Amino acid sequence: MNSGSLAFRVPELDVKPFADEAFLNRDYLRAAFRSMLRARVLENKLSSLYKAGKIVGGVYLGRGQEAVSACLGAALIQGKDFFAPLIRDQAGRDAFGEPMIDCTRTYLGSVLGPMRGRDGNIHRGRPKNGMPAMISHLGAQVSLVAGMLFAKRQKGELAGVVGATCIGDGATSTGAFHEGLNLAAMEKLPLVIVIANNQFAYSTPTDRQFACRDLVEKARGYGVAGHVVDGTDLLACASVIGNAVKRAREGGGPQMIVAHLLRLSGHGEHDDGSYVPDTLKAGHYGRDCLEIAIQQLVAQGYATAEEIQTWQDETAEEVQRAVAQAQQEPTPDPFTEDWRALSTRFS
Repeated sequence: MNSGSLAFRVPELDVKPFADEAFLNRDYLRAAFRSMLRARVLENKLSSLYKAGKIVGGVYLGRGQEAVSACLGAALIQGKDFFAPLIRDQAGRDAFGEPMIDCTRTYLGSVLGPMRGRDGNIHRGRPKNGMPAMISHLGAQVSLVAGMLFAKRQKGELAGVVGATCIGDGATSTGAFHEGLNLAAMEKLPLVIVIANNQFAYSTPTDRQFACRDLVEKARGYGVAGHVVDGTDLLACASVIGNAVKRAREGGGPQMIVAHLLRLSGHGEHDDGSYVPDTLKAGHYGRDCLEIAIQQLVAQGYATAEEIQTWQDETAEEVQRAVAQAQQEPTPDPFTEDWRALSTRFS
């Protein structure tokens, strides 16, 4: 497959890629790529901080999933849509407008962060800005976003709104995924679900997770539109994911996209990923989506190598500033905090 192809087709499945290339435009692709780059530089720094003992709790990287996540975030409208990111969605968070300082403050425990230093790392969010805090019970965000969309309809405010979330292949085996998708299908809600099939649910390979040939077959079971895409290919992701959001916004009901890729790190920085076969790492999905994106943008004339280097340098400086600022800010003091786990009458 050449790097400029627009969709990945799963063998033997009757899945038709989008013909509409409306999202293959310069502004959209540049915005998505810059979010990919910002996420990679930021998460490389977070990995270093974790290994240096500066971060309490886990660090989960989106390395290899940035194209999928960024294209979804960039296709949504800030201030109007809902986006419920998962653990590998730093690129999508950035594209949806999350300030970098929100990330560094949360990982480093600053009381000035969105969770005020009271919750761990990836569970941050700003519901008033359309980004609910992440739920660790994977699959639950499908139900959450479906409920948010249903509430908008009840208030007469759903027109033109899209709700989206990313989940992993493992989350499709949960009851929350079933209930949320079933509700969205019955109510024809404008819900976009991107499934990052990164080949493993932690260390469990996909052939031990589900019996269908491909997860996109689950879309047919619920009566919703299903699409597949090569998650290592920025142009493919931009076309398929961007147009799925467009279809949902225009009344096409729920859209489910299965993005095939490989997690280019362990489940978290505490996991070396030694259970991933070398043959899989050396295969098509072992490609680095960021490297492929650079090749595509330069080859198609969407950006120059000099521009990309400038963006990388600017991002590195921004990351350093955000980390330094968060490190200087106070962390929660249990002796002065005014919050309680229970009401005062029970304490």
